[in-house]
Amino acid sequence: MTAIAKRAGAHLLATACLACLAAPVTQAHSLAAGRNAGSAGSEIRFDPSARETRLTNRVAPDLCFSLALPQEWRPVHEGEDIRMKAVSSDALLEIGLRSARELQDLPQADLAQRDAAFLQRDYEGMLGRPAQSVSLTSPVPGATRWSATWVDVNLPSASRAMTIETFIIPLSRDWVLELSLAEVPAGAAYDALARSLLSGLAVRAGAACGG
Repeated sequence: MTAIAKRAGAHLLATACLACLAAPVTQAHSLAAGRNAGSAGSEIRFDPSARETRLTNRVAPDLCFSLALPQEWRPVHEGEDIRMKAVSSDALLEIGLRSARELQDLPQADLAQRDAAFLQRDYEGMLGRPAQSVSLTSPVPGATRWSATWVDVNLPSASRAMTIETFIIPLSRDWVLELSLAEVPAGAAYDALARSLLSGLAVRAGAACGG
């Protein structure tokens, strides 16, 4: 099987925290990933006429997905892992795939909630403390937005807070897709890019995934 398998990284909503904290958290996830990673099985094309970048990926022989990103994005290689970076800004997109087998021991009712619990437990383990605030929402049907906030007097932001966020989309009963944005200012710009990302996601199964 070939697939992008990048562990969902940190999106730090507090702009001041990004430069100081994003790299350590992302590296910790890369070291802890324990999954196949790399570009095998994926294809990235930029359409200059549509001003759109399309990424396609085969998760399994009978399951694949594609993402449509506004403007031009290019893969950023870090060892065996891949991130997408916007050409016209510092925006980063991290794409993760998680097998449902990793989540089978968690008690939550559905796959997205189990993945959210897995992410929260993992981040709390790496950061060494529980999150002070956790949110689960559904920005669009079929997607769950998990975010967790840590507050610490030693954080460099004025709010002394750091928020990590991931969009979770079950692709099938066996696979979960994790999408994380970083280096995007909080607010309207972030929300617009997230909406565009989710609306540009297409999942195909069975014969539709052939070829």
